[in-house]
Amino acid sequence: MAHLQLSAVAGGGRPAAAGGGGDEMEDVRLLDSYDEEMGGAGPAGAEEEEEEAHVRVTGMTCSACTSAVEGAVSARRGVRRVAVSLLQNRARVVFDPALVKVEDIIEAIEDAGFDAEILPDSAISQPKAQKTLSAQFRIGGMTCANCVNSVEGILKKLPGVKGAVVALATSLGEVEYDPTAINKDEIVQAIEDAGFEAAFLQSSEQDKILLGLTGLHTERDANILHDILKKMVGLRQFDVNATVSEVEVVFDPEAVGLRSIVDAIETGSNGRLKAHVQNPYARGASNDAQEASKMLHLLRSSLFLSIPVFFIRMVCPRIPFISAILLMHCGPFRMGDLLKWILVSIVQFVVGKRFYVAAYRALRHGSTNMDVLVVLGTTASYVYSVCALIYGAFTGFRPPIYFETSAMIITFVLFGKYLEVLAKGKTSDAIKKLVELVPATALLLLKDKEGKYVEEREIDALLVQPGDILKVLPGSKVPADGVVVWGASHVNESMITGESAPIAKEVSSAVIGGTMNLHGVLHIQANKVGSETVLSQIISLVETAQMSKAPIQKFADYVASIFVPIVITLSIITFLVWFLCGWVGAYPNSWISGTSNCFVFSLMFAIAVVVIACPCALGLATPTAVMVATGVGANHGVLVKGGDALERAQNVNYVIFDKTGTLTQGKAVVTTAKVFSGMDLGDFLTLVASAEASSEHPLAKAIVEYAFHFHFFGKLPTSKNGIEQRKEEILSKWLLQVEDFSALPGKGVQCMISGKKVLVGNRTLITENGVNVPPEAENFLVDLEMNAKTGILVSYDDSFVGLMGITDPLKREAGVVVEGLKKMGVHPVMLTGDNWRTAKAVAKEVGIEDVRAEVMPAGKADVVRSLQKDGSIVAMVGDGINDSPALAAADVGMAIGGGTDIAIEAADYVLVRNNLEDVITAIDLSRKTFSRIRWNYFFAMAYNVVAIPVAAGALFPFTRLQMPPWLAGACMAFSSVSVVCSSLLLRRYRKPRLTTVLQITVE
Repeated sequence: MAHLQLSAVAGGGRPAAAGGGGDEMEDVRLLDSYDEEMGGAGPAGAEEEEEEAHVRVTGMTCSACTSAVEGAVSARRGVRRVAVSLLQNRARVVFDPALVKVEDIIEAIEDAGFDAEILPDSAISQPKAQKTLSAQFRIGGMTCANCVNSVEGILKKLPGVKGAVVALATSLGEVEYDPTAINKDEIVQAIEDAGFEAAFLQSSEQDKILLGLTGLHTERDANILHDILKKMVGLRQFDVNATVSEVEVVFDPEAVGLRSIVDAIETGSNGRLKAHVQNPYARGASNDAQEASKMLHLLRSSLFLSIPVFFIRMVCPRIPFISAILLMHCGPFRMGDLLKWILVSIVQFVVGKRFYVAAYRALRHGSTNMDVLVVLGTTASYVYSVCALIYGAFTGFRPPIYFETSAMIITFVLFGKYLEVLAKGKTSDAIKKLVELVPATALLLLKDKEGKYVEEREIDALLVQPGDILKVLPGSKVPADGVVVWGASHVNESMITGESAPIAKEVSSAVIGGTMNLHGVLHIQANKVGSETVLSQIISLVETAQMSKAPIQKFADYVASIFVPIVITLSIITFLVWFLCGWVGAYPNSWISGTSNCFVFSLMFAIAVVVIACPCALGLATPTAVMVATGVGANHGVLVKGGDALERAQNVNYVIFDKTGTLTQGKAVVTTAKVFSGMDLGDFLTLVASAEASSEHPLAKAIVEYAFHFHFFGKLPTSKNGIEQRKEEILSKWLLQVEDFSALPGKGVQCMISGKKVLVGNRTLITENGVNVPPEAENFLVDLEMNAKTGILVSYDDSFVGLMGITDPLKREAGVVVEGLKKMGVHPVMLTGDNWRTAKAVAKEVGIEDVRAEVMPAGKADVVRSLQKDGSIVAMVGDGINDSPALAAADVGMAIGGGTDIAIEAADYVLVRNNLEDVITAIDLSRKTFSRIRWNYFFAMAYNVVAIPVAAGALFPFTRLQMPPWLAGACMAFSSVSVVCSSLLLRRYRKPRLTTVLQITVE
């Protein structure tokens, strides 16, 4: 068993041997012959695969750096998409694993001059795309070719199995299957039911996880761990890093669970070693803390060395005793000058090494950034000072030296960078709060052979697996998405859904991971863990949005790319103008101090120009604001999928509302049923319910519910579980047998009952089939429609039988939200497939004048495009599958959180709380965010437009004030900090109160 290995794994490439470099495993690939027989390629070649890598990139300082990284990675063959975040120091790369490897991506980033480190796959990372798996099974009891044919025939008939081949000689079977349709245990059961023995061996699936270790201190510990992992079935590869006490494991999740690996390490080492899953967010927070700590250490070192230099220059000459010591000679040099030279050299080349390294990397690849400006300014000051010092020592004429200038510039820049790191950390607070909702541990209930719970075990919440039974105590958080299997309680879901009232939970109720259990004890069965949970997907959406770029940022990226060359050019021009003017005597000698000269005078202006210019402020203006806004939106139940969606929403001209489920509650209720033939009302309802039972439409469910209660009200048990169980039994016996059922979108349903044609639907369906509606029924129908009710007409055997009136109550906030949008200058539109009379009645109730009724699902996108023709920005708010084309066609798609997955996938915004007030919040947040971004750009541009001329000496002829280069460095450092702090003001955002929007004064 240890020497069986699939030759191809999902994701491409040949898997490494278990043990991180053990013996090569024998390749066994039975399905190759099957694929050849079928005339097709194997699963690995059947479809193009994509993989996603998250890379930590360090050394980026401005948007020019992110552009350099994107360009370097995109140039690699096989890379599909790249997104680089300056604030998160991360790159997200989607690539074809057959053409490019992760190592190539790392190499490309490092070649561009930045440090790169692949981030480990996380338990709460992006959900994996579903794919076909290949699995091997040991099959015993086969004696001849007939046995082989029998097993193959059984396997190929199983739902979800794409292919199967069995080898008699090796007693192996290989099955290609869809894991969403069938699992390995069901395949084993099918083989055993056929009279053979079966055991699962391994699959083509693989997962990678990073485990932290405690107790790994010596080489002996590492050898013990190596032996434990090498013996484990299902482990493909592992890499032990004893230095940081971590092990990276590649394993087959179909063969071995993550919890089994962690348990095996602990039991195999007799408790000496303990493993735990490395939470990627905790790791990211640790890296951020390390960066801040490193920056603080550099700042302290720089301050410790620069303060004495400042005192030697400014304070010590005024203290006679110290001044005498500093004027003493040590060889040709004064003691004070020599001391400054030594201290500043350490600051310049040891503390300031990071600036030189970053500048070299940037210049090596033809780009420029802030580090280039810092290095130019400080090096010019330092080199001049050294030359002046040596010249004065050997000639006796001592020109002024400016050692303190380079030291103070580096100190102030480091101070600004430290504040910037702290401020940028605040922008990701929203994700940190979401991550903190997940509990650290979970109580796992273990069963004995008889199915009784015999033990409770506390485990890491990241080790919870689907199917686990978990105990949730009062006051603790739910560890994973699941279903209650025992107990009753109330759960606070406000952190996820925004519903402030506690939600009652009992057996069969769904629970969401991260929510708070309030009162009773619950036993839940986990069905979604890791990346599949609601909370993880919200975190993933927020992360993706924060990685995206708003279109407005392209302007900043372009300016940043040309900014440094322009500044250097301006610096050279500044030097030449002041130097040449001084050379020809264009300004009086009194402007220059007695110990200085024209060259030094001009050089100080040039250095000030280089140092004061700041491209970072421009690069931070948009991403910091977008990052804060997406986090703030998540806290208010509005998930934004990207900066481009955020930018478009600020200019929305039209908001289109779908009627059913968006403006209305989506809980249709039958209010009346009337028969216009000799049929009994009970028989009429049975007929209609039988026809509608096969439909998924909300109106169909309302009809079946109404008919069921008409017949069986008061005849059912009182408990909820009893009602549901009894209802299923009754429906199977009570409803009539239906044949040839078909749903007609936008019209209704048709089927055959007792050999006769039944039509249930709107007026269009009935008239198209040539059924006459009697005048009294027509009048009754018009009366229903005028009262905002939908009429459902029924015909049986081509004769009109009766009709039903259905209403879907409006959401209580619908009218106020519509009025609020009008006050904001947005034109509301209602879109529905319902008839004109009902549509107009509903629209009148909520205050919408522009109504589009009797629109088929395919026509909703056409309505969106018609409004876009004049250049208007159109937002669409919907919840159902039939809304997804319109959501995709709209400039801004907003899916109600209670809607379908397809609608949410097609939308740009997800309104988690299923509340229409969040439509106003989404638009208002977008407007506030881009107002803040414009202010950021104004500050960044105005700073450079004003500061550079001042540094160049534009005001000197009038004021005689010259900006010292160290002061210019301080200004530059604080400019980027001011922009980040400006963006952080968005954290104070509050949802607009509807009374404020409507300009109503409440007494």
